[in-house]
Amino acid sequence: MSDQELFYLLALLRVEGVGDIMAKKLLFHFQNAQAVFNATNAQIAAIDGIGAVLLKNFKSKTIFEKANAELTFIKSNNIKVAFFQDEHYPERLKHCYDAPVLIFTAGNIDLKNKKIISIVGTRQITSYGTEFCKKLIEDLAPLDPVIVSGFAYGVDIVAHQLAIENGLQTVGVLAHGLNQIYPKNHKKYMAKIEENGGFITEFWSSTNPDKENFVRRNRIVAGMSEATIVIESADKGGSLITANLANDYNRDVFAVPGRVTDKYSQGCNNLIKIQKANVLTSAADLIYILNWDIEKKTKPIQKQLFVTLEPEEQKIYDFLIKNGKELLDSIALQCDFPIFKISGMLLNMELKGVIRPLPGKLFEAI
Repeated sequence: MSDQELFYLLALLRVEGVGDIMAKKLLFHFQNAQAVFNATNAQIAAIDGIGAVLLKNFKSKTIFEKANAELTFIKSNNIKVAFFQDEHYPERLKHCYDAPVLIFTAGNIDLKNKKIISIVGTRQITSYGTEFCKKLIEDLAPLDPVIVSGFAYGVDIVAHQLAIENGLQTVGVLAHGLNQIYPKNHKKYMAKIEENGGFITEFWSSTNPDKENFVRRNRIVAGMSEATIVIESADKGGSLITANLANDYNRDVFAVPGRVTDKYSQGCNNLIKIQKANVLTSAADLIYILNWDIEKKTKPIQKQLFVTLEPEEQKIYDFLIKNGKELLDSIALQCDFPIFKISGMLLNMELKGVIRPLPGKLFEAI
């Protein structure tokens, strides 16, 4: 991305009232951010959701001043920027309707490895939670997953540290800009994390770690991961918000069960009880549900000589033959079908015996 393209994207995101969803709507319509600012009032007003007040905000003199200041910060501090349509933007996060238009990263993050999991939980982690997390990450290490968390006290920082100890890449998702660190006590961990992964944020350098930013941060933690694991949680807390977001994004959620009398097992036990999380008793549970232990088979040829597929079904079948196991939302995105429609088509294809569902909400051609 050129500096000019980034400048206009930053400017668009500084328009008061333009969030990620509206920004995407404008970008899809006008093709790029500069074209939005070159458009007439009538052209912008024709976009659904643009009212008179929002239209007026495009004329604010501070938009470009703030964009220029942030661009200067980015260039001066070697911050990497990913646009939501870029190849190096987290693939699963692209599929979330409210994903950030831009994310800013520091360190040596490489997300080409598709095994990405988030580990979250209470800030008051117990010895039970620590020991479980240690055993889990040690057992998963041979599969080389990326461990994502929120760099907070408790479960988060334990997960980051254990990932590093086991030679795994780890990513801290921040609730503030990259010009600071929160909590300040965790500054001592920054260098190791940047060496073995790095940090991601959607927030500008002018953004402080305010309470509401942690909730927004959680959607990135949930959205970029294949699965979210809750190690320990009381009956309320940020990790439960992350778990709910993961469910909303059609991701797998796991919770570590505990004694009903333990305060920091109540949230996990409840997630399991209301069937919003799979029971996680060992790494084997996660490996099975996510289908990580099943090696890719040689791609088969057309299943049956006399099976007749509709053109749209054939498109899906050909996609699965080419790509192997794929998530439902990935099939919908790549084959250009809405989720509500593709669910029915996949069921019909399963009944015809040409595809089969797998653990982890995956499908493959037979």
